Amino acid sequence: MKKIILTLIAAALAVPAVMADDEKPEEKKDSAKIEFTDVKLVKSTSVKDQNKSGTCWCFAGTAHFENEIWKAKGDSMDLSEMFTVRQCYLDKAKRYIRMQGATNFAQGGSVLDVPYVWDNYGAVPEEVYAGLNYGEAKHNHFEMAGVLQSFMNSIKSARKLSPAWLTAFEGILDAYFGKVPETFEYKGKTYTPQSFARELGLSTSDYIAITSWTHHPFYSPFILEVADNWVWGEYQNVPIEELKAIVDNAIDEGYSVVWAADVSEPGFKWKEGFAVMPKERTAADMEGTELSRWVKLSDKERENEKYSFKYPIQEIEVTQADRQKWFDSMETTDDHGMVIVGIATDQDGRRYYKVKNSWDTNQIYDGYFYVSEPYFLAKTISIYVNKKAIPSKIAKKMK
Repeated sequence: MKKIILTLIAAALAVPAVMADDEKPEEKKDSAKIEFTDVKLVKSTSVKDQNKSGTCWCFAGTAHFENEIWKAKGDSMDLSEMFTVRQCYLDKAKRYIRMQGATNFAQGGSVLDVPYVWDNYGAVPEEVYAGLNYGEAKHNHFEMAGVLQSFMNSIKSARKLSPAWLTAFEGILDAYFGKVPETFEYKGKTYTPQSFARELGLSTSDYIAITSWTHHPFYSPFILEVADNWVWGEYQNVPIEELKAIVDNAIDEGYSVVWAADVSEPGFKWKEGFAVMPKERTAADMEGTELSRWVKLSDKERENEKYSFKYPIQEIEVTQADRQKWFDSMETTDDHGMVIVGIATDQDGRRYYKVKNSWDTNQIYDGYFYVSEPYFLAKTISIYVNKKAIPSKIAKKMK
């Protein structure tokens, strides 16, 4: 009997105890990493890939309008970016010649280029005009951009232009992008680019570009002085706290926001999926063994450590004066266009904006990343948003 009891006890000890779900220990989280929780998301179409092309402005603007169509009509559409890009190249070339080369002619542009093309030339679906007429599966504009720039430099130097130069320029565009269809079939109906744009049901007058700088008065429009604003479009000027309030209200009301920003900061960590503005640490912030180690580091090693993040990250406080100083000193430049599609928090409750990029989906958050509020306040060039998304108190101040 004693042997049987001992055997049963041994068997029981050999079997691991089964706990109820609410009794299981919590999975230990990595406190060194930022963990994001989406709080509010707006409807947004799929992430696209601009690949090797400087056309982020068009991908951002087109994605925003796709979101607006989805919000208004419940229709998730894929619209052609390259139709817009091609039309912009044509008008850039005309302006470049009229300005005798004293204006920007490059791949870049602003979000205002998208409504400019929709108003003047229309729009088409992606399936009708992919703009890949040069044997590539993804956009690669290096060769084409070089050809176009060389052509324009040659034309600019001519003493007198023949009427053939524009036809020749269009021939280059046709060779790389393909000819623009005068009419096309889409879902059983025949359209022109202009009639298709009207069918989408958006009015570009319902949207506004907004920025925040002190070298122009607040609540007045002005032509933003960045090279890619080749259409000389006007931006409404507001204080930074109101710029942020507009974005917050837009997301809360279900509107996405086009975001033009500087992404050249070391705190912009695309592969890791976030962008932050870390506060610089000095010897005054340390003590003990940490201080002893720090004083022995080289300047380069200290700089590397500043941007080798371990959570929690202490970020700077950004003022209106800071923004202006960085813009005037060229520390903040017009780099990239993206779309803000949500608000998130980290494990300590700090807020971030969720941003859709156009650099494909082979990244930790499948083409999305999270931008801290300090980064947004410091490095935003401008936003573009539906006027309905602007809080009424702010809208009333705008001229």
